[in-house]
Amino acid sequence: MANPYARPLAAWYEANARDLPWRAPDRTPWGVLVSEIMLQQTPVGRVEPAWRAWMQRWPAPEGLAAAGSAEAIRAWGRLGYPRRALRLWECAVHLVDAFGGVVPGDEVSLRALPGVGAYTAAAVASFAFGRRAVVLDVNIARVLTRLVAGQALPAPSSSVVERALAAELLPREAAASVRWNQAVMELGALVCRAGAAACEACPLAGSCRWLRLGKPEDVHADRRRVQPYEGTDRQARGRVLAMLRSSADPVPVGDVLSALPRREQAARAVETLVADGLVVRVGDAVALPNG
Repeated sequence: MANPYARPLAAWYEANARDLPWRAPDRTPWGVLVSEIMLQQTPVGRVEPAWRAWMQRWPAPEGLAAAGSAEAIRAWGRLGYPRRALRLWECAVHLVDAFGGVVPGDEVSLRALPGVGAYTAAAVASFAFGRRAVVLDVNIARVLTRLVAGQALPAPSSSVVERALAAELLPREAAASVRWNQAVMELGALVCRAGAAACEACPLAGSCRWLRLGKPEDVHADRRRVQPYEGTDRQARGRVLAMLRSSADPVPVGDVLSALPRREQAARAVETLVADGLVVRVGDAVALPNG
């Protein structure tokens, strides 16, 4: 089908797009890949300074690969979900070993990289190489679900129907498809937000089925309960990693267990971090891996 939304959305994007470093004319495919991995489940405001520091330190995969996994985890800081740091280091190693330090431009090769799934591969192919690719993140899925299906939010996991719709609306010409992907994603981030949609500012409001139906509530609300962060195992894991990042030497396990308020939870955090490869045992102590 012809895409009736492309032209008004492109005009809106031209006037409202954020000036982000991974969109700059001098961006590199490596910089785009780093941004996409950092942006997984993390807001742009937290990612941007971390991305700038990361790219200043490691502007190409070779530098990160040589630095080692421990340095990657240290540099990741408090971005959260630190397995992404380990995957990014593994990705850099694979790029050096298999591609001579060059990020490949096709989705098949990109998906072979550690930690790179369908979305990230499509996003890098589109945003770094200007290729036509079906990019479907939470923002794009939400916009298209509201616009065409008339529902508040998409299903908790992307469906075949959502992907088919995204593919159907994707412009045929490569440059136009990249612009469309960028614009829909930006609309979802700035206007068609999950919690407080600013429909009065939306360039597609006149065509939006969800708005026309009176903005019905989320049909999947009971499946979207989010566990509070305070007191969780995830917070305990973060505290353990913070201790190890700040120490040049292995930290005795007893010191780790004593530093957290709940000893049993601290022990569980250590075990899961070891299982994930984020921490290694050194006798009766633990440390960041020395990859």
